[in-house]
Amino acid sequence: MAAERIRPPWWLKYVNKVMIGLNKLGVGGDKGPVVLTVPGRKSGKPRSTPVTPMTVDGKRYVVGGLPGADWTANVRAAGEATVHQGRRAQRVRMVEIPAEQARPLLREFPILVPTGVGFMKNAGLVTGPHPDEFEALAGRCPVFRLDAV
Repeated sequence: MAAERIRPPWWLKYVNKVMIGLNKLGVGGDKGPVVLTVPGRKSGKPRSTPVTPMTVDGKRYVVGGLPGADWTANVRAAGEATVHQGRRAQRVRMVEIPAEQARPLLREFPILVPTGVGFMKNAGLVTGPHPDEFEALAGRCPVFRLDAV
C-alpha cells in the first residue's frame, strides 16, 4: 500500500519562500517558525521548509502537517537536519515518534501551535482546534523530536 499523500495547496511554495526570507532577517523571534534544512533524499541538495516547533516537557517537536510531505521523507532518509532561527543554526537529530507515543503530543499541537490549526483545517485533516481530532492524526501526520547533535 502506498503512503498517503495530500497535495499541498498551490500557494504553499510561495508562502514558504517568504517565511524563509523573513526568518533570515530575524523576524519572528524565538517563539515562531524556524527553517528546517535537510538534504534531499534523491538529489542530496539542501531543502528548506519553515516549521513551527512546540516544546513539551522540555523537548522540542515538529509535526508533519501534510501526510506524505517531501520534507518528512527527506528527514527520514537523512536522520539529521539543521534548524535555522534568524542567524543562529543548530544541527539536530530528527527522531520520529511512534504513533502511540505521538498521540498526546498531537493533542498539544492545537494549543501550542495555533497557527498550524488553520493550515491543517484547510488541508481537510481537522475541522477545528479540537485535541481529539489532532490525536486521531497519529500514524498519518508524523511527529519528530529534535535532539541537539
